[in-house]
Amino acid sequence: MLIDASQFPLVWIRFNAPGADPEASPFAEFEALLARKEVFVLLNDEGLDKGDHEHSPEEKKQTVLWMKRHKSELRAFIKAGVYVEPSAAKRLATKAFASVYEKFWGYPMLMVATRDQALALAQTLLRSEQAETRAL
Repeated sequence: MLIDASQFPLVWIRFNAPGADPEASPFAEFEALLARKEVFVLLNDEGLDKGDHEHSPEEKKQTVLWMKRHKSELRAFIKAGVYVEPSAAKRLATKAFASVYEKFWGYPMLMVATRDQALALAQTLLRSEQAETRAL
């Protein structure tokens, strides 16, 4: 998995790409993002059916344990996960899963058709967060 935070607060995540350091844990990269204590948006444009890695039971267990330890930070700092899926049928089919995703990860899973829509939505989410912060 590759996490590209070079455009922070827009963070691109590529599940099907090797990370910059194959020995490094993706959890460490996420922890570094959360440690910034700044709101950001995760973006992915691989499409929903491009996953080629089946997680082992041990990987799933480690993911669940990590998520539970960081749930409050995930909710506080990740505004949403925005996924690009060109297929309207696949976007529609994912709606039911999106509520399960949000309950698990603590932030919404939003679907759009194009990369431009993903970037526009991310900017809208970030602007609304800035407005909420100023109002406090």
